[in-house]
Formats: sequence, structure tokens, C-alpha cells
Amino acid sequence: MRASGYRATGPRQAVIDIVTSARRALSPAEIHAQARKRYPSLGLVTVYRTLEALEDLGLVQRVHHPEGCQSFLPASRGHEHLLLCQKCGSAETFSGDNLDPLIHKIAERTGYRIDQHWLQLFGLCARCQK
Repeated sequence: MRASGYRATGPRQAVIDIVTSARRALSPAEIHAQARKRYPSLGLVTVYRTLEALEDLGLVQRVHHPEGCQSFLPASRGHEHLLLCQKCGSAETFSGDNLDPLIHKIAERTGYRIDQHWLQLFGLCARCQK
């Protein structure tokens, strides 16, 4: 963040540490609660601003849930998509999909020039199915 002109403060670093070490998508409120253990005076606004900056820098990605809540994960490497467990919140990335024919068909039908896409699949992980 420093290299991109952002100040590196202790509270920001706490947010970064929590998100980058997460094994599941975390909501801003969850990040806030964990970061306040290190910085009790940390405000939720700082969490949101830090997440916004990290997203702008491509270091985290936003997860949109069917119920409308948003959470965050460390950004995937390259072009990957997400599998998210609706019970425990674990997240996995996958690649190797070929959406080009579908995207081309949609572009032809709608007249859009589609520049990018984002795919998230929701279900139950192997552990939660047991």
C-alpha cells in the first residue's frame, strides 16, 4: 500500500493481516471485531476504507452473497473463480473454465462488448455435506 501512496498505519496493517490470512470470506464487521483486539479504538470506517483501497490495488476481492451481504477474500492469482460454502464460509478458487462461447452468444444477442466477467458458485463443501 505504501508504494501506491497510502499511509501504512497500525490499524490498516491489522486489517491487511486479518484479510490476507483468512481461509474464508470475512465481512467488514468480522474484520473489525478481529482487528479491534489489536487496536481497540479502530473504527469501522477505517476497515471499509482499507478494504476499498486493497480492492482498488487488486489485493482483495469482494464476495457477493445471494442474501446481499458482502465479504472479502485475498485476491486470487490470475483469472480464477470462486466456490463458496454457504454453511462454513470456506472459499476455494478454480480455473480452467471456458465461458467464451457463452459470453460470445450473450454479446451477440445483447449488442454488449463484454470486457470481463466474475463467476461465484455457492453450495456446501465436502465437510459440511457430512
